[in-house]
Amino acid sequence: MKGIVWNDETQGSEYDIIDIPADLQAEAEEWREKMIELAADYDDELMNKYLEGDLESITEEELIAAIRKGCISMGLTPMLCGSSYKNKGVQPLLDYTCAFLPSPLDTENVVGTNPQTKEEEDRKPSEDEKTSALAFKIATDPYVGRLTYVRVYSGKLQAGSYIYNTRSGKKERVSRLFQMFSNHQNPEEVISAGDIGAVVGLKDIHTGDTLCDEDAPIVLESMDFPDPVIGIAVEPKTQKDLDKLSVGLAKLAEEDPTFTVRTDEQSGQTIISGMGELHLDIILDRLKREFKVECNQGKPQVNYKEAITKDVQLREVYKKQSGGRGKFADIIVKVGPVDEDFKEGGLQFIDLVKGGNIPKEFIPSVQKGFEGAMKNGVLGGYPMDSLKVELIDGSFHPVDSDQLSFEIAAIQAYKNACQQAKPVLMEPIMKLEVVTPEENMGDVIGDLNKRRGQVEGMESSRSGARIVKAMVPLAEMFGYVTALRTITSGRATSSMVYDHHAPLSSSIAKAVLTEVDGRADLV
Repeated sequence: MKGIVWNDETQGSEYDIIDIPADLQAEAEEWREKMIELAADYDDELMNKYLEGDLESITEEELIAAIRKGCISMGLTPMLCGSSYKNKGVQPLLDYTCAFLPSPLDTENVVGTNPQTKEEEDRKPSEDEKTSALAFKIATDPYVGRLTYVRVYSGKLQAGSYIYNTRSGKKERVSRLFQMFSNHQNPEEVISAGDIGAVVGLKDIHTGDTLCDEDAPIVLESMDFPDPVIGIAVEPKTQKDLDKLSVGLAKLAEEDPTFTVRTDEQSGQTIISGMGELHLDIILDRLKREFKVECNQGKPQVNYKEAITKDVQLREVYKKQSGGRGKFADIIVKVGPVDEDFKEGGLQFIDLVKGGNIPKEFIPSVQKGFEGAMKNGVLGGYPMDSLKVELIDGSFHPVDSDQLSFEIAAIQAYKNACQQAKPVLMEPIMKLEVVTPEENMGDVIGDLNKRRGQVEGMESSRSGARIVKAMVPLAEMFGYVTALRTITSGRATSSMVYDHHAPLSSSIAKAVLTEVDGRADLV
């Protein structure tokens, strides 16, 4: 029945305990009574005092003992307030972890699987048992290097000994052991069953790996990590920080399995993905504090593509004279969309040249020129997925013509033909599935309509929720998970997979192209 006020200037390390403010006193007493009512179910003496209305005589020790019984029996789940972003609430959380949660002696033996026999085995929380430990977190410390946090379930870990990793099948040396106290490390020679410590020296280690004796292998239950749901593009504010950014992101991804980093092949952007916008905010804050890298961030560029919508026939002549041997190529081509039965994608190239007007050795160069040119469209430089080219006729010069001349002629023909063939911008369309409570379904569908989504159907799930299926442009889905949580009070879930590319309307295409390079004259 006290208030706790944290000091913002000390990053949450200092706080003051105060009397509960008068305007919150009545609410605090109401919730304390509710807490005693629940805790009394697990302690007879507490129950008697509660039924007699003798709340004043209930001591803090009695209440903690009752809540501890409720936690160990899995009947109660205490909730604490805090903010990981501002480091507030850490101290009460640690205090109540010690006060309420079970020690290893209060729980059943840990159960794992023998990787050789595939049968279940259990280990007692005793130093006399064979060693089994779980690596549950990997962190980078500026002074001691890579730290692997482990919980020892049985046996013991000793500094200077070797331990077996059942995932990699390799033995690794435990060079040093620490017990961690906030940002201080206390060196230890042994970490015994029931203890949590940090190991220095492990090279090939992932979060969730089991460490054990080689002659008694066991695989403890690992952790399942959900796929990231939101991504943003990042770049360093100064070019000299590029290497520091790469190193920092690699170390953070190693520590956090729910955080991923990739380079988008088409846009060249570095995309970081995580479990929510707050998760990525903390990652960027850590990059700034720990790795001294300032980042610009923004929406990931969408993987647009280009296509043409009509056939165009033209003649392209490439002629260059520079005093000696020149360059000459002459081709007549018909360029258009691929045939409906052409399913492979890429270039559909048809050679219709007769009579040797273009020698056979130059035909592949024309094809190569078009294939290379398709990587850059005429609207915004986006790739063109499919194109049909018919090489109808042409001519050559016995001295000046060569393979490079015909390749360059093909590249020029591609640009000139595509500009006349009504090019369109294609955007990725995602197949979206949202599972939502029925009372939120109208709001979910309304939000999808605002995002240019097309609802394709609704179903009922076994749990009574509704499943909304829709096709939505990827460009409109940035931050959708956060918006969905807001609309449904966190009760809806969504999954999204790529389906196809579809043409953009001219007004939206103009806006996209103006943003990319300031010109949209071909749309």
